[in-house]
Amino acid sequence: MRRYYKYELHVHDCLCSACAHSTPEEMVEAYRAAGYSGMCFTNHFLRGNTAVDRALPWDAKMRAYYNAYLRAKRAAEGTGFSVLFGIEHAYGHGKEVLTYGIDLDFLLENPEIDRLPLSEYARRVWEAGGFVSMAHPFRDRGYIDMSVGPEPEWLDAVEVYNFYNGPGENEKALEYARAHGLRMTSGADEHIASGAGVGKAGLAFEMRIETNEELVAALKSGAGKVIWNGEIQEDL
Repeated sequence: MRRYYKYELHVHDCLCSACAHSTPEEMVEAYRAAGYSGMCFTNHFLRGNTAVDRALPWDAKMRAYYNAYLRAKRAAEGTGFSVLFGIEHAYGHGKEVLTYGIDLDFLLENPEIDRLPLSEYARRVWEAGGFVSMAHPFRDRGYIDMSVGPEPEWLDAVEVYNFYNGPGENEKALEYARAHGLRMTSGADEHIASGAGVGKAGLAFEMRIETNEELVAALKSGAGKVIWNGEIQEDL
């Protein structure tokens, strides 16, 4: 029987996401208790529902944003649980992308990256060795302009399963990934440690993922199996 290591790839905390309710430490404990081997924090970036003071200078904003990840990482020290860094970047029309494989240095070196169109944003992320997946691409909500579709040329992947999407929205994302030859990610989009999405999403790998670089390599290779409503999918 195969041994899988599960990783959550879309999660928020109240230190950086204004809509979240739990601390970084509480989110780490929730996913450890759920049997996960790690998680990637993807707090809302500056054009999204961030809790970071936008009036701060760029350097201070980025350090405040990154501090949530550092707190989570400290909470997991010595446990074997991997804490990784990512962002959920809003680029307009209510659309967002999950970004993996970047770090504080990247953010400090790219002031006002939050204001760039998706094309330039993706170019810079790729130049830095990162990976871009569209979050909940077919989520239909009042704040999202549904006339604006995904831009596959500026994506590595799409989030085919989001716990808080409806079944039809997730199915559309899965069909879109297949039609455009994009990699697939999955995320709970959880904002609270007691949330129903904990343990229901993410990717499962046959190896441990301990660094941002290892995560990007695994995502690019398609090594991860989608966790869909708590079940590891072997054949997506």
